[in-house]
Amino acid sequence: MNKTLASKWLYLGVAALLMALAGCKSMKAPATASVAVSDAAVDSASTAGAAAYAPLEMNSAREKLERARQALRERDYKLANALATQAEADARLAQSKADSAKAQAASGTLQEDIRVLREELQRNSAPPATVVQPAPPPVFPVQR
Repeated sequence: MNKTLASKWLYLGVAALLMALAGCKSMKAPATASVAVSDAAVDSASTAGAAAYAPLEMNSAREKLERARQALRERDYKLANALATQAEADARLAQSKADSAKAQAASGTLQEDIRVLREELQRNSAPPATVVQPAPPPVFPVQR
């Protein structure tokens, strides 16, 4: 009976180990997908010029993405997924800051253009200067 109980615990232990390994395997696909999505977000932010407008966020995104790739290589799928999600958030923040800075610059340019146009309109719509008409020549009576 003792042998039967021991073999049941052995089977139970092996089953638990197999389930844990299967759980790790099932984490690989989502982690790989998260890293790919994060990579695309970093590329998109880079293309948007985020490195110039939000360098801290872009550096953070790149570092976290690299750490996520390293975790993926080490088969630490939970850490890879978490780092990839953080890298994606940092990249999206950097892209938003870049887009915002570009929009503000465009707004400033438009405001300056509007100011110049208003000045031109004021100059062109000002009442014309009064022209002084020369006085008519004096009329002298003719003596007869």
